[in-house]
Amino acid sequence: MSFVKELDEFIFFETLADSEGIALVFFTGPHCASCHHLKNLLNTEHVQFTEYFGQSSIQFNAYEIKADKAAALVNEFGVFHLPSMYIYNNGEFHCELQAEAVPMKIMNAIELALTQPAQEEP
Repeated sequence: MSFVKELDEFIFFETLADSEGIALVFFTGPHCASCHHLKNLLNTEHVQFTEYFGQSSIQFNAYEIKADKAAALVNEFGVFHLPSMYIYNNGEFHCELQAEAVPMKIMNAIELALTQPAQEEP
């Protein structure tokens, strides 16, 4: 069973609007090695992410959007490179996330991003 859930453009907004806690959304491509690495990392290290944010009673979820199957979302977000990561907090768009695909670096980048005010959704 995969920790990372796949979203498409038909359930994207509804799913995120109903999500509690932190949602890491990332766009992937079928031939993108970095994308596969990020997804595998989130699947294999999901306990580490869940426990890290769970200490503050914050739920953590990860959602993959396959860029080749969700052109409207790619357009809307202006995705230029893959993988592209975005943070939602309690159902609201927060920001694009820039971090190396290493668990602690991603968690630190999320924490830092959440200290800043939320941004308008693309």
